[in-house]
Amino acid sequence: MKLFCGIKLTHDGGVALIEDGKLIFSIETEKLANNHRYSGIGDISLVEKLLQQYGYDPSQVDNFSVDGWEDSIIPCLQDGNKIYVKVAGYREIRKSQDVLTDYRNQALPIGKTTYDYSSYLHVTGHIMSAYCSSPFAREEQDSYVLVWDGGMLPRLYYVDARSLKVTNLGKVHFLIGNFYSGFASYFEPFGRENTGRPGELNELSIAGKVMAYIAKGEPREEIIDVFENILQEDLAISLDFVHVFAKKFIRKTMHTSIRHEDILASMHVFLERQLIRGLKDKTAKYPFPSRNLCFSGGCALNIKWNSAIRAAGLFDQMWVPPFPNDSGSAIGAACASMRNYSGRLSLDWQVYQGPALIRNEPASEWLVYRFSISQLARFLYTSNEPVVFLHDRAELGPRALGNRSILATAIDENTKTRLNDVKQRESYRPVAPICLEEEAEMIFDPGTPDPLMLYDHQIRVEWQGRIPAVRHLDGSARLQTVNASNNPLIYQLLREYFALSGIPLLCNTSANYKGKGFFPDVYSATDWGRLNFVWCDHRLYVKKSYELFVPADAALDGTALLAEGEVQDQLNF
Repeated sequence: MKLFCGIKLTHDGGVALIEDGKLIFSIETEKLANNHRYSGIGDISLVEKLLQQYGYDPSQVDNFSVDGWEDSIIPCLQDGNKIYVKVAGYREIRKSQDVLTDYRNQALPIGKTTYDYSSYLHVTGHIMSAYCSSPFAREEQDSYVLVWDGGMLPRLYYVDARSLKVTNLGKVHFLIGNFYSGFASYFEPFGRENTGRPGELNELSIAGKVMAYIAKGEPREEIIDVFENILQEDLAISLDFVHVFAKKFIRKTMHTSIRHEDILASMHVFLERQLIRGLKDKTAKYPFPSRNLCFSGGCALNIKWNSAIRAAGLFDQMWVPPFPNDSGSAIGAACASMRNYSGRLSLDWQVYQGPALIRNEPASEWLVYRFSISQLARFLYTSNEPVVFLHDRAELGPRALGNRSILATAIDENTKTRLNDVKQRESYRPVAPICLEEEAEMIFDPGTPDPLMLYDHQIRVEWQGRIPAVRHLDGSARLQTVNASNNPLIYQLLREYFALSGIPLLCNTSANYKGKGFFPDVYSATDWGRLNFVWCDHRLYVKKSYELFVPADAALDGTALLAEGEVQDQLNF
């Protein structure tokens, strides 16, 4: 038995455990106890607690590995006492540097014992989490790997599956990932005056908002030309370049009237062109036999860029993991050790391996009914009420894929407004469709299988009026497809709803407190209380004031909700 435990201490912190090539769990800190989004590991004692929760002792672990960071020493707590953990750097400093180098260290305190441990460059975690989770690794195929994270330039690598070697092919272009949010922070509605450095923690949510907001604008070639000229005149490879760039753009255009929506839409296209052009040049210079691509780093959450790369025809197949941002860094660190100490590159995993749902009672003033999936499908169809849907283990990565979701019908255009209001989100934010895989092509273009909600699809004209709640401002949708294998329960729900409505999809958005991770339990969802119905474990939880909405065939559940010994303690981190 070989056990590899990966740890990410800084933002998007988490712990991952791999046993003989199989992922046992990957727990992101934000998904415990309603922690804030992007939380780091505040106290390293969490590692021991998680291992023990899943039946392992730290002494069984063959190798602990810690993700690298900009600071070589990371302050942390251990049982409340301040400690310092030495880690590898953020990125390689020269092209010839081996990204798989294990920077060995000593005295990592886990429980009452200290352990020798590995640390890998932060970029290494992105490479390994993307490739090792890919179908290419499983099939022992080589692949290019593109990494574009917030604080780094996009770099292209090539993974040789048989030699286990990673070759660094160099920079794709010269703009860091945080350019996207940093530039946007100079324009409405993201604020005109940003004097901080791009990539600070309070900016982590901006990129996703910008990606949604640009649908309000139109890319304009004259704006893109200004961007190109500034890049040629002023390029400097530094974290501060985005501020130089934005301020010069404002000076150059101050006597013109340009909508900020158009500026941001043009900025998006400008960066997209830089990316496609750079990939084309780089793959022409390094024409390796495989035409596979893995994409990782926070920029791989940009569904429009993912779709543009896929449509460019540069690669035969493309893979983006559900955790391309730092939420996959603990997995990547563990995979790096798996490669170095077991000679294995392929990871056996599935997307629902986050924290298990905690079994507990609802908040006061809630009733409980026994409620089947068939009853839930009919309830959604007849009531048009959104329902918090909680099931089994949470998803890996930032996207709610059915197990920690709010589900609603898509037939009423007011549903998107209601969900954004409930979530306390901006009105321009989209709501995703979760759709039967076999019916997706009928409704979306291209409508190809997309179980991880990572590509942009256009809603076909004849369907736009039928499902207005999932139609974004530009007619697109962030589609998730479901089949009988990847989420059988949601698949059954969609089949039942389709039979009733003739529509094979529902709205899907994440179930969480504003600014926090997914709900870990029924109590949180009912205590939140911004919706009136929560479904979990074939029970419907209903606010007492809404009991008249419940179908007559639903039976009140007067039995004990929890079997003896079923209660799980919530980790307070």
